Parts: sequence; structure tokens; C-alpha cells
Amino acid sequence: MYSIYHFFKTLVDNKKILLESDKKLEDFPFDSEMLSCKNKGIFPDLAIRLNPQNPLFIGGELIELKDSNSYTVASFNSTIPSGQKEISKLIKGEYSTIKQQMEAAGDDIFSQPIREVYYLVRGKKNSNIKVLLVHGSFFETIQTSDLISQSFAQVLEERLQQSELEGHQIAEMKRLLVTLFSEQAPFSKVRNVDKASVKLRFRIMTEVTAEANILNSEKYPEICDNTINFVLPCHAESDSEIILQRMRSVFAEKINTFKQFKLKHHFNGYFLVFQIHL
Repeated sequence: MYSIYHFFKTLVDNKKILLESDKKLEDFPFDSEMLSCKNKGIFPDLAIRLNPQNPLFIGGELIELKDSNSYTVASFNSTIPSGQKEISKLIKGEYSTIKQQMEAAGDDIFSQPIREVYYLVRGKKNSNIKVLLVHGSFFETIQTSDLISQSFAQVLEERLQQSELEGHQIAEMKRLLVTLFSEQAPFSKVRNVDKASVKLRFRIMTEVTAEANILNSEKYPEICDNTINFVLPCHAESDSEIILQRMRSVFAEKINTFKQFKLKHHFNGYFLVFQIHL
């Protein structure tokens, strides 16, 4: 059986390894039988195999590794963090490395077009460590398209305020910007300019705000030093019920060894946390 819950169990079973701060997260002995792909330098770092026709554990979750030498979540350099991603946008071309790996693992890739996204975050401060397997919605409090377009709108407004254009002209240009610049893909392409000896590619890098920095002890004191935490969105009672059902299925009576509590996000409601000491 494969799922993010089973993946979390492998972390808990090997939690002492996570205390070895000299070892990178990518060197953790992940269960290869559970994974449909494993990459370095491209999103996702890991993907869980699919479970065909399993109503409780669908599988297919995507995982990004974020290792930091401080209590700040490492920057997101490849893709803007989100709670879900379309698999079709991650698998491009017949010879995509990700596509090849997933097919070799036996996945019917497009049977699950929308994938849940998780981030395995580790932060270090002095001799203390925090480890979290956290759902991507913790870092996505507005739609990615809104984040990109509104960010560029701020740049445009700053520049236009220095121009001699009138208010209605500025408003129209901002409207066009929101329409044209709302996706990351156009910026990821390499641009060739006639007679230029270099190619140009814009790269979007995102960093968490203090309010979303789950490693921050002042903002989220419930996330204790030297613990491993499973953080899942819990915006309704039905969310809690299905989460607990899955946890009991994977951990059985050992579920009682976890501290369970709800964590209030500063922008995005409640998350259910399962915490245990490393």
C-alpha cells in the first residue's frame, strides 16, 4: 500500500536518521518500492505510487524536500508552492524523465490528473531540529495566478506612477497585465534574442513570509524542537474523520503515541498535526 501516510510512517520508523544534521534530506533511505519517481533539481523530488481502485489511499502524492540550516523554510526555487498540481503540466514530452519513471513504476499517470502536494521540511537551529511533512496549502493562501499577476501589477504600478500616463490608461495596462502574466510557465522558457550571445530566462523564486514560516517558534510555538510533525489541512469535521481513519489504518494502536492538535494558520484556517519526538 502506498500513500503519503505510509511515507510518513517510514519517516517515523527511521526518525533518528533525521537527527543527523550532516546528512542531506535527499540522502534519507526512502523506500524505493513506495516511489514512482525520484529526482534531483526538478519538481517533484519524490512521488508516491498510485493505488488503483483504493478508496482510502489513492496515492500519487508529490513531495518536495526543503532542508535549511535555520528555522526558516528554504526558498522554493523550482515551482511556486501549492496544495495541488496538475500532473499534465509536470510531464511534458514523450521522453520526460518524470513520465518515464512513473510509467516504469506501473502508474497509469493520468488516472489521477490532480495530485496533492507535500513538503518535507527540516530546519536546524543550534543543536535542535524540526521536521515537518506539511501539505502545500500551508504555503498557498491565494491562487498562484493571483500571486504572480498581483506581484507584477505592483512593479507596473511603481513604474507607471513615474510616467505621465493618466489614471484610466494605468488601470487598463494593469488589467491587461493580470490577464497576460498569471502563469509561471512563460517565464520558465529560455528566450533567444537575435544576435545576442546569451540566452535569457526569468526565474521566479518564492520565500515564505513570517506568518507562513511553520519553523518559526514565535509564530508556531506548538511545533516543538526535536519533533517530527505531519501537518494536514483540516477545515471541516469531515476532514478530521478521514485523516484519523487513515492514520489508524497505518499506525494502528501506535497512533496513541502521537500528540494530536489543531494548528491555526495565520491566513488559512486550521491544520491537524500529529507530532512525535525525534
